[in-house]
Amino acid sequence: MLVLTSPRGKSEVVHCRRTESRDIYCIKSLMRKFTEKLFGRLNVIYLLEKANLAVTLCNDKEEIMAQATFVDYPNWNVAKQDDWVSLFRELDSEIPCTPLNTLFMHLFVAVDEYSIGCCKEIIRTVFKAVPELHFIFLIVPVYMSLGSTLITVFTQVGSIPCLTFEEDFAVYVCHRHDHYPQLHIRRARVEDHDDLMPIFLHHDTILKETYGEYFLAELIEAQDEENHAVVCEVEGIAVGFMSVCSRVNMELLHECFNLGPFHGLCNPHPDDILEPLQEPSDQGSEDATLKTSSQGSKTVEELQEPDFPEAKESIQVKGITYPHQGKTVEEALTEDLSSAVQSGYANEVENIEKLTEVSTVEDVAYHVSTEDSVSILLPEEKGDFRPSYRGTPAAFCIQLFCIDEKYEARSLDFMNFVFSLFPDKSFCIISLPHLTPEFVLIQNFVKAIPFNNCTLEQDLYVFHRAGLLKSINIRLATDLDTPGVENLVSTLMLNKSILSDLNQYNEACRDPLSYALNHTNRKLTLEPKITVNAKIVVVGASNVGISFLETLVFCPHLKFSNLTLISTHGLPGKNLLGTEQRRFLASDHCFNDKDYALMSLCSWVNIVVGRMTGIDRAAKQVIVSKEEIVLYDHLILCTGQQYQVPCPTGADITKHLTNREIPDNSSQQYTGKVPCNHFTLNDEEDCFKALNWIKNNSITTEGNVIVYGNTIDIYTTVETLLHIGVRGSNIHLVHPPPTSNITCINNYSVESAVVNALLGAGVSFHRDALLAQWNDGEYPDPIRSASFTTPTKPFRLQCSMFFSFCEKNVDYETFKAFNDACLVYDGRLVIDTNFHTNDIAIRAAGSLTKFSNRYYSNEWTHNSFSSKEIGFQLAAAMLSLFDPTLEPVTEPPADLDRLIPMYKGAKIQGGILPGHYHYLHVAKPAIPTPLEVQMAQPDFGLEIVTGSAQDGNYFRIHVNKYKMVETITCLSKEPFPASNYIRLFGQHEQVLNNLCERYDDNLIPDLFSYFSESWCMALFHDRFIDLRKELRQILASKKEEDLPSIEKLAHQIEDEEISLHEKPRKYLQRVFQETIYKSLVEKSVLDYLHYNHYHLPMYAWPGII
Repeated sequence: MLVLTSPRGKSEVVHCRRTESRDIYCIKSLMRKFTEKLFGRLNVIYLLEKANLAVTLCNDKEEIMAQATFVDYPNWNVAKQDDWVSLFRELDSEIPCTPLNTLFMHLFVAVDEYSIGCCKEIIRTVFKAVPELHFIFLIVPVYMSLGSTLITVFTQVGSIPCLTFEEDFAVYVCHRHDHYPQLHIRRARVEDHDDLMPIFLHHDTILKETYGEYFLAELIEAQDEENHAVVCEVEGIAVGFMSVCSRVNMELLHECFNLGPFHGLCNPHPDDILEPLQEPSDQGSEDATLKTSSQGSKTVEELQEPDFPEAKESIQVKGITYPHQGKTVEEALTEDLSSAVQSGYANEVENIEKLTEVSTVEDVAYHVSTEDSVSILLPEEKGDFRPSYRGTPAAFCIQLFCIDEKYEARSLDFMNFVFSLFPDKSFCIISLPHLTPEFVLIQNFVKAIPFNNCTLEQDLYVFHRAGLLKSINIRLATDLDTPGVENLVSTLMLNKSILSDLNQYNEACRDPLSYALNHTNRKLTLEPKITVNAKIVVVGASNVGISFLETLVFCPHLKFSNLTLISTHGLPGKNLLGTEQRRFLASDHCFNDKDYALMSLCSWVNIVVGRMTGIDRAAKQVIVSKEEIVLYDHLILCTGQQYQVPCPTGADITKHLTNREIPDNSSQQYTGKVPCNHFTLNDEEDCFKALNWIKNNSITTEGNVIVYGNTIDIYTTVETLLHIGVRGSNIHLVHPPPTSNITCINNYSVESAVVNALLGAGVSFHRDALLAQWNDGEYPDPIRSASFTTPTKPFRLQCSMFFSFCEKNVDYETFKAFNDACLVYDGRLVIDTNFHTNDIAIRAAGSLTKFSNRYYSNEWTHNSFSSKEIGFQLAAAMLSLFDPTLEPVTEPPADLDRLIPMYKGAKIQGGILPGHYHYLHVAKPAIPTPLEVQMAQPDFGLEIVTGSAQDGNYFRIHVNKYKMVETITCLSKEPFPASNYIRLFGQHEQVLNNLCERYDDNLIPDLFSYFSESWCMALFHDRFIDLRKELRQILASKKEEDLPSIEKLAHQIEDEEISLHEKPRKYLQRVFQETIYKSLVEKSVLDYLHYNHYHLPMYAWPGII
């Protein structure tokens, strides 16, 4: 925060933030004719999309006071975007500008009264936000003056000609040292003690209380060739301190962390053992031999403390090891890892006291020499090779670090100096407690991956000397680069693949391989991200879990470094069924294979393949497959519900029993052996296995297939069976007695078409049938026959394959894990409105859960809503714990604490039904009700239907009483763009080209054709949602001095605060037409069409006709 004072004595409290799209309107309002002459004619939307950095200055009312945009190439056409460096160095040889240390100002606007103060604050903020930045250039026409504002920060260095027309441009530069200079680094002196102690004591007093008032002076005095203390100073006053040491416990580092990518933090040696000493094997690639246990972090085993008989005690406070008497500073890090004291984002010093144990040489199979040569022979785990490094250590460590938060952004200035103290070292390392918030210095380090048996509760960070390079030259590769690339990638697991690709490129002058496409742009290059190290473990790769992970992974300013997914089959989206459209299971259209490929969650999330079999809440551990453990700080349960193996009633059909005479066993769990030809399909892996079984056992030519259940999946499965060649006469569709009067499709027209198609294919129907026995009560594996009872007489079917789609439930092993962990379970896992279970560290979401009975809403569960939206809301609830930009969560009023949240996203189901019908149903979240009952309600609204289900061109839209699209049902013989139709949900009928009026006038004979017309393409564009938000913001903001916003007017009318002599709708339309809102809305729509004209060329706007 900064207070700006105008020449007239007015003051404003201001702060800087990144520019957002919602700022565009205000930015344009601050632009003057002088702005255009100085910077040229600009498209602000385009400029913000392409900018490296855009900064907005706001007052305490969030009103925009100033804005500046910076890009990494000149703001006028005076040089090529990728070739301007030599031109600018010729202007002044004392300005060593490079693409890494230079930006160009492309726009600056400000409120006139505060413009000078705003300009200086923005420039200071930019230099603070980008530590590598040293120069900001501004190019203006030579005849133009900078004005009274910009001249205060820029000085002219020369002029250059334009590339496209005869005109010269003046070049101005702004230097870092005038606004936020680099810090001066020097060796620490004892007299710095008085300057530094207030910085330490500002955060904590434990160091002083433990080691005395002059502990810092003693540490400075203890400097020698291996231990150094340095300070940064401003105007002769020390404002930061760093203690470094060259003696590092390499044995412990190699035991706990995978340091292969850093060559073990050692210098290369001819005797290094980087591969297992064994005979070559034909199995697997040669690259695999270099694989260490870096992947071990993905499946975490139980941690065991090392058992060292001989140990001497010492107290370690943030990495400074003292004897118990605290008289002098011992040699640091000879016995354990060091940690750093820092101010960081949390602006506090976290002090840790712990006892460390030091082993003797006899205890373990490694040896430490005090001479220059170090031989490290690491103990090998069973089946887990670890390299042996015999070179000298190449790392030094940071023991203690602290800096005044005012200068924290310049923390990296220390690194050049401390590396100069150790010219033979290539790495600097620092260790921190696991949950330490990331601070500025550590943002430049790389986090090392711990081994699965790591005993340290700390993370290790590594910085390479090459990170100090100030200039990098990038060019196309040539044959001459091959030796250098070989050396660069020699320790990587995929080094041979990389070299093969390089050779193919050099031969063909192009890359012949295809890869996943990842994208970055200028706008993202300077986007800061805060690293979150908390261990977040998600159990279950359901749509809720995937949506949760997607939201965290793509959070724009947070980087979650410790996400883990535990799933029976790993990540979904393997595309096991190929491009085949027909899948056994219906789709909820949350994610498809393309979505999974684009997310590439495997790049961000550790995957543990296995089944959760237990939860140790005290130790915060998840037991996987009864053997291994995964540690967590936050546990997210999203296992969902699955189809279960049905439990036969055991009724003997020879006694001619009916359903009424058989005890209800629907709640019983099947505990016998699951027959090999029995299939419950819950994911693509299950479907793939079923498909292989069909192909390998000649099911398409012989044998009966029984499909048992009442869900929509029975229809999609039957259609898949028919499509792959199973004869309809061999398929028996068996419906158990329904548990509700609502069918899975809930539309008589669609159901009739599907039933007729099944009958036409020869599929047999059996209704109200309960499974009695397999194989007449004998051993069930494999199933050769299945017996059923009905309300009348029983029947028996021969069986070669049995599909079960009975009601879904929570898997028994999952339930047992909950029960053993004492999580409250009442038919489903009980949660509150913030997704919490009875354990604050464990959250749950999805069909697995139910709301607590205290909400009196048992009919509403997460299963009533969109799984994708539930996952998003779960992530949003979690982000409040990690995102410093969010407002603190406030407790709801007592009367609202008992209300469950109502989500608005559409509930979708679709698939291909028998008869080759492509089916889609989109509806608002609701308690299931028969369609006939819904339509009988007085406030139902309007039903718009074209075509017929039997003909395969059925399209139904339900428009509610507010003229909003509430339900969409499509049944077609031909494929249709389902994603487009889903976007119609929630739209007002007038947005759909006055849908209701046109339908009443018989102008819409076919909705499929209607929504393929060019007028509706804008609705299907991915940025249309943003346009709707922008228009809503215009109507919600106050634009007229003497009138409230349109939204506020609507609320006042609803609350009867305004007395009207005309209809409310007519009044609001008149206000909209007569005020500035109409022109603002029109301008926003035209801007949307103009900006997206490449995708929407069918629309006209002023200037193109």
